[in-house]
Order: sequence, then structure tokens, then C-alpha cells
Amino acid sequence: MKLTHINLVARDAKALAAFYEAVFQCKQMRPAKVLSGEKVSKGNGLPNSEILSIWLTFPDCGTPFLELHQHAATEDRGVAPVNATGFGHLAFQTPDLHALIAKVLSAGGSKQGEVTNFGTSERPHLICYMRDPQGNILELEQPYCTPEEDQQQPSDHCQSA
Repeated sequence: MKLTHINLVARDAKALAAFYEAVFQCKQMRPAKVLSGEKVSKGNGLPNSEILSIWLTFPDCGTPFLELHQHAATEDRGVAPVNATGFGHLAFQTPDLHALIAKVLSAGGSKQGEVTNFGTSERPHLICYMRDPQGNILELEQPYCTPEEDQQQPSDHCQSA
């Protein structure tokens, strides 16, 4: 068994896809397509379902992918607080947290929290919660790397605090 994809329901799937492409270098896996008809409605339990579906891959990773859905009829539940039950956040690791924060803000995202060190002064592990333009929570993190690790390995191999 494996996790294949993560789905976000969007008010504007094309705009949200543009955000993830610009900020996180996601790429479209296939052209956007509309899903509709009896099989779609039967599968998701929503009568007369019509969905614009966009699939995005994350850099250096085929799965899981990010699936964006824009339903013809959408129930807007507003912006969920960080402690709401259900979906929590997408987490991204970066070698430069402050540069990624600036990218999120310049692409229409917003800050949810402040940069916080979950490590120590000798081994910092920085995190910051943000929101994408449609209110989904993003956790951005910059793990501790020794200079040698930083030169030799991708950031996902750096040490957590």
C-alpha cells in the first residue's frame, strides 16, 4: 500500500495551481480536465458532480502528487483554524526558510504564525506556518545542516533537531 495523492478542493483550481507552480516548483502531470457524469457522481456520492481536476507533482517526487479539484457547486467552509479537525497542513522543507516565506507572500499567500526554532541555537530547526491564497495551511521548515551536509547532500537529508 502507498499514499498516491493529496486532494485540495479549491475555489479557483487554476489560480491555486499557479501558486504551487510558482512557489514550490510543482509541475502539471497532465492537462487539466473536467470530470463529470454518472461514474463520478456515483463514486463521490455527490449528485450531478462536475469537477475541474488538476494534478501537480512535487519537485523530485512522483508520488504522492497534489490533486486540485474545483467543483461546479462548492460548499465553502471558510478558513479553518490551525486546530480544526480533519486536514491539517502540507509541509515543505527548504534550505532557506526566509526566502521561501518571501516567495509565498509575493505569490499571494499569508503568514499564519512566526518563525520559530524547534531546535537549539547550535542545531536550529526553523519552522513557520503560512497559508496559500485560498487559506490552506502550509508548514515550512528549515532543518539543521552541518556545512559538510549542506555541500554534499540535498536538504531532505539534513538532520532534524
